[in-house]
Amino acid sequence: MNILFIGDIVGSPGREAIKKLLPGLKKEFNLDFSIANAENAAGGSGITPQVAEELFAGGLDVLTSGDHIWKKREVLEIINQEDRILRPVNFPAGAPGQGWGLFKAANGLKIGVVNAQGRVFLEALECPFRGTRQAQEALVKDTKVIIVDIHAEATSEKVALGWYLDGLVSAVLGTHTHVQTADERILPQGTAYITDVGMTGPLDSVIGRKVEDVLERFLTSVPKRFEVATENIQLQGAVLDINEDTGKARAIVRIQKKYNV
Repeated sequence: MNILFIGDIVGSPGREAIKKLLPGLKKEFNLDFSIANAENAAGGSGITPQVAEELFAGGLDVLTSGDHIWKKREVLEIINQEDRILRPVNFPAGAPGQGWGLFKAANGLKIGVVNAQGRVFLEALECPFRGTRQAQEALVKDTKVIIVDIHAEATSEKVALGWYLDGLVSAVLGTHTHVQTADERILPQGTAYITDVGMTGPLDSVIGRKVEDVLERFLTSVPKRFEVATENIQLQGAVLDINEDTGKARAIVRIQKKYNV
């Protein structure tokens, strides 16, 4: 089966790229299921009910997130009711929402999706290694196809999680840095891995924000609101070919698709 995982959607440019490019990608790769990290989809930080509905209407099946999941308070209106929106599994007990879920693909097969957040250089949450393993142990009772989004800053933490879950899940895919890496591979026990799938939004930017705003902050250290950039919009991610019988990955292919406004 073929699964598309899309890198961090940034603001309205990223959402527009999803709307315009996803239908073509579904045909090109004969996709059965589409996942995207959407924690920056609303104004560049957070997610709202309206934005989530727009992305689902655009063809996405599941939205993952990370450290910006709570930036828009409106998410609290839906996070407990909409199981297609995931927050990191390693938030403490009592946090709204859920960190993993079991879903049905277009071909009728079940797919498990797990969302985790790293702890290095980020908020000190509970252990993402133990959290993802517990989710895997629950999901494997119903499916062998399990996709993990590790939303983390440190490359070492992402790589370590890939090795930790090798052979237990179908793919470990990194998000958060908004810069696509070129280290996609199949690990020895059959798990697809990439440190960061990239960003869906304006490439002529500083990880999605206007260059001049970010440069001013770096040069002066004075706080400034970062506006979402608008130039050279791309959809970045990875397409996975998964053996549905074994849950092992057969291939992982990086994608970069330009959206011409």
